[in-house]
Amino acid sequence: MMAYALTPPQQAYLDIVGSDEKFPVRRIYCIGKNYVAHVIEMGGEVERDPPVIFQKPNDSVVRNGGEIPYPVYTENFHYEGELVVALKSGGHHIAVAEAAGHVFGYAVGLDMTRRDHQARALENGLPWEITKSFDHSAPIGPISRIEDTGVLTAGRITLSVNGETRQDGDIGWMIWKIDEIISKLSEQFRLAPGDVIMTGTPAGVGAVVPGDELVVHVDGLQDLHLRIGGPAA
Repeated sequence: MMAYALTPPQQAYLDIVGSDEKFPVRRIYCIGKNYVAHVIEMGGEVERDPPVIFQKPNDSVVRNGGEIPYPVYTENFHYEGELVVALKSGGHHIAVAEAAGHVFGYAVGLDMTRRDHQARALENGLPWEITKSFDHSAPIGPISRIEDTGVLTAGRITLSVNGETRQDGDIGWMIWKIDEIISKLSEQFRLAPGDVIMTGTPAGVGAVVPGDELVVHVDGLQDLHLRIGGPAA
């Protein structure tokens, strides 16, 4: 038996709809600027450039019904509701036509963002990590198996704050579709079982404050419920 100098960190996991089994999270890949209207609202140019790719740490996962503290180092904390894809297998150079065969299932997620620092990073050509990859930045709901949902190519995606709809779109509006995203990611990374992919957000992103209640919905999947707590210690 291997002896560690420190207690190993706990394995991050997601719940699975209708099962006591858990989905172990290996890596969290994120796709930016993947809905035309969101690109426009962020001041970008609408072109089908290669997907914008970044990652979040797997221990930033917050499961359904959780509360996340208002993070340090921001005064403009934003939500981005997203469809999440969970992989059961992977590899390098996956063909678009074969990508769906690697999908375990789908979930609803949030790419929480320190928007003020993202704006400064973009202005200065700096990496996005400090704006995206912080504690509690990846709330993700239970995974529905692909056998139960079928392959998702369209469906309404909404986000509400305190009962008011803020985002309302359709996953069919993605610039880069799910199969294309998996294929593109596999050109640069060896994908593996346990990887999850946040596929981008539609228009309507905005700020939240302590006490706000968020609900993210994608047709056919279990909603994600989240509360914003007080300032992080």
